[in-house]
Amino acid sequence: MKLLKIIIIALNLFVGGFMIYGGIGKFKGETPRPDKVIEQVKNGEEIAPNETVLVIKNYIFGMKQTGYFWPFLGIMELLAGFLLVSQVFAKIGAFVTFPLTINIFLFHLYLEPHEIGELVLVTALLVANLYLLFAHYRDWKSLLYNKSILN
Repeated sequence: MKLLKIIIIALNLFVGGFMIYGGIGKFKGETPRPDKVIEQVKNGEEIAPNETVLVIKNYIFGMKQTGYFWPFLGIMELLAGFLLVSQVFAKIGAFVTFPLTINIFLFHLYLEPHEIGELVLVTALLVANLYLLFAHYRDWKSLLYNKSILN
């Protein structure tokens, strides 16, 4: 039982640290101007070395251009990370983190399948997050199914 608690604490720190690191990264650098890519093409500059990298750059560029989504994503990653690292709010942190880890995993699976190291890391992140959710199943199962409503 004590080993299980240590594993849960370690996974909270792993997933939480990953979220905090990613969230801080969302606030580094400037938001590019909407016409930046057009100017680069007009000037004959190389935007990306291949089509795969271009798709990734366009995806992230689009999220940044909304003016709200990139910072919102950073705030949610920071919130989820701090909830997990706190250990006190880790159970709710695992829920907040779950949609983020699914999206991170799918991003790498579909847009960077050739990056095996990153794919292994984000798969470990997703599995760790799933383990944290299932480790606390007894605490949150009543949110999914409430027998008292049927009586």
